Amino acid sequence: MNPAGEQSSLFAPASGEYRGVPGRLRVLTWNLQRANAARSVRQADWIAAQDVGVAVLTEVAPGATAITQALSERGFTVHVPAGGGDDYLTVIASRVGKAEPVTDIAPAHLPHRCAIVRLHTDDGPTVSIVGLYVPSRGPKQRRNVDKRAFQDAVAAMLPSLADDLAAAGPVVIAGDLNVVEPGHRPHHAVFGAWEYAFYRAFSLAGYDDAFRRCCPEDFDYSWYGRASGAGYRFDHIFCSPPEAVTSCCYLHDPRLAGLSDHAAMAATLTLAAR
Repeated sequence: MNPAGEQSSLFAPASGEYRGVPGRLRVLTWNLQRANAARSVRQADWIAAQDVGVAVLTEVAPGATAITQALSERGFTVHVPAGGGDDYLTVIASRVGKAEPVTDIAPAHLPHRCAIVRLHTDDGPTVSIVGLYVPSRGPKQRRNVDKRAFQDAVAAMLPSLADDLAAAGPVVIAGDLNVVEPGHRPHHAVFGAWEYAFYRAFSLAGYDDAFRRCCPEDFDYSWYGRASGAGYRFDHIFCSPPEAVTSCCYLHDPRLAGLSDHAAMAATLTLAAR
């Protein structure tokens, strides 16, 4: 259940031209690095130019006002979870099918960092989209407190998530998890066993890492250390059933253009019943 007990907001688009490809859904996830109003407009321009029907956006500035307005003007329906106060939000923007916000399923801690919609498509089963933004390790006085609590709350949701959503089609979980996979290269000693356990919780619940499914031997990164320049694969897309994923990759253009310090990530799904 939604511990916040509040209603989320759904903002309808002003107009839209995108139609997509029958039987296919392309999903994007991107950390927006708490963009201000001017950069949010540029980010919305970039998202609208991509071959994607759904965008899961993380580290959205409190209130999400600028990105919501900019994406609505470009043909997206934007779901903004309730609450959050001065904290960052996760939002889901879609321009295919009909988005139905899910407000009765959320992690018990920081629920505004989780956004969920059922996307009723025109040419396939309903697709469930779950967006997550896991807190970073945090300031010294709260080192890992919020991160661990949020990860534990999400991990507790995963085993029953598809049933709770009454999922007819694929369930996609996407966002910035602020954790890397076991065996990540380069190795980052800062991550502990509890963080790797969170990554493994997805596969244990039946959700495959879309990038690893499509690129089993490749290494790519969504964020780079400011001092070290070392790469981190923080942003992820997981999917159940795994065979729904046909492609997955990181998109570095927006990071290189200075729109965010994160690369975006996109996966293509076939729309088939579970």
